[in-house]
Order: sequence, then C-alpha cells, then structure tokens
Amino acid sequence: MPVKHAETGNLTGNRQAEVRIVESKTLSDDWYLLKKYTFDFRRRDGEWQRQSREVYDRGNGATLLLYNRAKQSVILTRQFRFPLYVNEHPGFLLEAPAGLLDNLDPEQIIRAEVEEETGYSVGQVQKVFEAFMSPGSVTEKLYFFIAEYQAGDRAGDGGGIKEEGEDIEVLEVSFQAAMQAIRDGDIVDAKTIMLLQYLALNGIM
Repeated sequence: MPVKHAETGNLTGNRQAEVRIVESKTLSDDWYLLKKYTFDFRRRDGEWQRQSREVYDRGNGATLLLYNRAKQSVILTRQFRFPLYVNEHPGFLLEAPAGLLDNLDPEQIIRAEVEEETGYSVGQVQKVFEAFMSPGSVTEKLYFFIAEYQAGDRAGDGGGIKEEGEDIEVLEVSFQAAMQAIRDGDIVDAKTIMLLQYLALNGIM
C-alpha cells in the first residue's frame, strides 16, 4: 500500500472511527477504573473486525514546568513512584509537578498542585499543548502548562500531603543540567522531557 502524503494542519483528516461496542466488563474499580471492552472496528478496506482491549481510566490531568529565564533554571520535584520501582528502576523520579483534574478546570488544578508540591505560588500561566500519554491502554489526557517564577514566589515549603503518601523534594536545577539529565537517562519522565524540550525548541530558555 503506498504511503500517503499528509498536509500539515489537518493530519488526522477529520476521520472519525467507526466502532460498535459489543460488551464492556469492569475488571477493577478500586483506585481507578479498569474495563475490558469487546468491540467491532471498521478497517480501512471496509471490513468489520472484532477486537478486545483493556482500558484503564484514571481521569485526565495537568502538568506545569516552572522556569526562570534570568537564572536559566527550572523547578523539578523528586518523589518515589512505586510502578517504576517494580519495573527495574530505583524508584525516585525527577519530574514536573502534575495532578489529576477530577473534572475541574486544568489551570485551576495545576496552580493548586504546583503550590502544594513545590511551595511556589504561580502567576501567569501559558497552556502549550495537550497530549495522550499512553493511548494504547490508558484514557488519560494531559494538559501541559509553563510559567515563569521568581524567588519571591515561593510562599511555602511544598512537599505534598503526607496523609496521601507524598514525600516530595523540591529542586531548582539549571536548564542546561536538566537537558543533560535527559541525555544521561536521569530524567525519564515523559511529561517532563516534553516540557523541557518545549522550552528549548521555542527559544524560551
């Protein structure tokens, strides 16, 4: 089959998937919702094909990277992530603050989450894009933001909420060191890599 040439600005072609859901079965409804779906999907050649997928629904989220242009620095957090630990990782992840929306406004949520995790009171924020992080199995869409910070913006210690198991360390890292940490494999969190590269690609830092 020949490769199609796609014009920028409409790469999806406004194509709507044709799907008939046959069955949905809840596998787990503990922390978040895990379901198994059986469905018919119309292929490009017109044939209907039956498929099944397990889908994990934890809601949507937002993330924000604080940066200081004058100091050429960013604010990152370091915290323990158990799923990484059971996948042959030391367990402590360097990342940008993030939080689940719980059906609330992304900007409102990320302002509160950043202050809770880092202690910084966020001023003007800029939404830069939206992205699905693991579309093969997880429904979550992330809203990505950036915001410039100053030293005087830190109103508290941050650190997260102990009762929720959070033990968050706040780090001010030079932008150059953060980019090197991506190359060295010390920053492996996808959302954080995307935001750091956004700053670099757009000449912000």
